[in-house]
Amino acid sequence: VPASLSGGTKMKHLTNVELLECFTGLSAAFNPDYSLAELFGLRRRYQIPDLSVAEEAVQYVPDRFLAARELLRRALEETLKEPGEHLSSPEAVKSYLRLFLGGQEYESFVAIWLDAQNRLIASMEMFRGTTTQTSVYPREIVRTGLKLNASAVLFAHNHPSGSVEPSRADEMLTSQLRQALALVDIKVLDHFIVTDTSIKSFAESGLI
Repeated sequence: VPASLSGGTKMKHLTNVELLECFTGLSAAFNPDYSLAELFGLRRRYQIPDLSVAEEAVQYVPDRFLAARELLRRALEETLKEPGEHLSSPEAVKSYLRLFLGGQEYESFVAIWLDAQNRLIASMEMFRGTTTQTSVYPREIVRTGLKLNASAVLFAHNHPSGSVEPSRADEMLTSQLRQALALVDIKVLDHFIVTDTSIKSFAESGLI
């Protein structure tokens, strides 16, 4: 990659392979059938990328991409805590959740706590389960919300199965959490289901 191509605008004109080589520092022949979403862990990987490099580099590259993804999530989280930035729109939340939950092979239940201006206070994995289910305890969620002095919360969990449709148990849990948090003046704004390819909002679907 030419050294002159260093600015953000110029980077937009590079091909995927050129950008990957620039990022990794490796001269590699990346399989064009291996998607960027898989490479960065936003979609589960079903094969090892085809790299014409040494075996130790093959093992090193995926970890570097996952680290980059986590750094990007943290950078976005920092901006959402600043004055004027907030998570009041479903699309903003979806973009954030793709970095948080995309590609996981197990279920996680996540809470995104907000202040009175819908700015991010903290986002955290509250509970972790298996590939098919997660146990969620409302008491622990209420306790965390009070500790953070939150005014509102967004919930999300992923479905490794790929089905974006909420189960009856998902709907019942959301209702229970809304009732429990209403007692301490914390509003549940939405609940999202995340899969490798799509995200469903309870609020947009009229379920909350």
